[in-house]
Amino acid sequence: MSHPHPELAPPPPLAKGGLRVTPLGGLGEIGRNMTVFEYDGRLLIVDCGVLFPEEEQPGVDLILPDFSSIRDRLDDIEGIVLTHGHEDHIGAVPYLLREKPDIPLIGSKLTLALIEAKLQEHRIRPYTLEVEAGDREQVGPFNLEFVAVNHSIPDALAVAIRTPAGMVVHTGDFKMDQLPLDGRLTDLHAFARLSEEGIDLLLSDSTNAEVPGFVPPERDISNVLDNVFAGAHSRIIVASFASHVHRIQQILDTAQKYGRKVAFVGRSMVRNMGIARDLGYLKVPPGLVVDVKQLDDLPADKVVLVCTGSQGEPMAALSRMANRDHQIRIVEGDTVILASSLIPGNENAVYRVINGLTRWGANVVHKGNAKVHVSGHASAGELLYFYNICRPKNLMPVHGEWRHLRANAELGAATGVPHDRIVIAEDGVAVDLIKGKAKIAGKVQAGYVYVDGLSVGEVGEPALKDRKILGDEGIISVYVVMDSTTGKITGGPHLQARGSGIDDSAFAEILPKITETLEKSAQDGVVEPHQLQQLIRRVLGKWVSDTYRRRPMILPVVVEV
Repeated sequence: MSHPHPELAPPPPLAKGGLRVTPLGGLGEIGRNMTVFEYDGRLLIVDCGVLFPEEEQPGVDLILPDFSSIRDRLDDIEGIVLTHGHEDHIGAVPYLLREKPDIPLIGSKLTLALIEAKLQEHRIRPYTLEVEAGDREQVGPFNLEFVAVNHSIPDALAVAIRTPAGMVVHTGDFKMDQLPLDGRLTDLHAFARLSEEGIDLLLSDSTNAEVPGFVPPERDISNVLDNVFAGAHSRIIVASFASHVHRIQQILDTAQKYGRKVAFVGRSMVRNMGIARDLGYLKVPPGLVVDVKQLDDLPADKVVLVCTGSQGEPMAALSRMANRDHQIRIVEGDTVILASSLIPGNENAVYRVINGLTRWGANVVHKGNAKVHVSGHASAGELLYFYNICRPKNLMPVHGEWRHLRANAELGAATGVPHDRIVIAEDGVAVDLIKGKAKIAGKVQAGYVYVDGLSVGEVGEPALKDRKILGDEGIISVYVVMDSTTGKITGGPHLQARGSGIDDSAFAEILPKITETLEKSAQDGVVEPHQLQQLIRRVLGKWVSDTYRRRPMILPVVVEV
């Protein structure tokens, strides 16, 4: 198995007749999925998603793929294929289209409807090409064939990309539910047909590669929901992804059975479920769904609220309910259902929300105590079955953290893919398919790009490090007024602490030492403000460290008069 070295050089120009595959996100992480394919000077992008921030990225709203390696080649992009409508696959599209709005978007009906609604908020009207499973399209030098796959959102597609360099199959996210709610199976017959033709390189979803066996059918959840609804005597609040149409359908069906009305809460939930209903993917019985304002007129045991926030997102509806920062107040006897998985890295945030809800008297039903979620990703048993059907000549695990990629590679090897034809890459690593062999060619820049409010890419790692220090250790500011001619102190030093846990009165001990240091520097002819600030930072920092074993941010300000 080949895997990258952190000091890989940039890849050389692509050899004539070769195909280059460069993931810009989704490898070594769960989310931010984006892969660039290059043939004969033209580019094709598959997916363009976001990653949601973790606790060590304070203030960040979203994390985007790094477009810098393709920024000067936007005119070479033939199109963006979107495999399905989840945020980690479509969420970054608006930010790429800001740079070139006329890049065509290619996807299924529901996927395009979801991204078009999102782009409307960014005032972008995209060029779109709607495709269905079984369709073939020629997009520049790329011949695309779309294959139905089953996932936790309707209309998901895998894509086979044919070029003279060979055929690459990208699975997108998929599983092999044999009893799907919408009757749409992963088309194993189509994959077998592609296998007969010869799959030169397979890019396969790795998210559940560590999980043995097979994913249970989605419909297994219906009985669990039925039991929860039967035992609930007050309001039921369900948190789910705003795009999980199958799960919401089960909620609607169960609510109808128990004579409850349903209201959607949260902008993305209202928008997405409206789209799914209008396109026929969500079957809503007449009179079942009502506006949230009408709930006050209904008895508590006739109410179901469906909202976002199943991952503990701070600004989502459920988190705000747990923090008593939402118009809907959790009260004793409410039942809250978290009907989704735990995305790695979100565990602390989710359990914080669960604790908050429980504190106000809610009965919280989640994956840890009831079977209210099944995964949308193929487990190890399904992947083995899949590889035996596809028989790829080369394998590149995608979509997952390092442990998932490695586990997926081992599954491929177990089914007979030669070890020297399995490529474990990471974001930015270019993999070339030349004469039927996939190998690593080099590495392009593929760091995190942070969205913070209206700024994109302006906040970097140094700013996040400063925010973390401020959050963990606080800040001490020092103000000094100095005569610009003589270097003598004419005012201060004045010290003020915020969030450091140090009382301002404690600084009486260090003030003489700072004053002495500044006077000595003036005698030595050191009067440049920046140098004086460094002296103050050094003296004060050592005192704080020795006295309190803390390292707050120290902000010295020297004013010349």
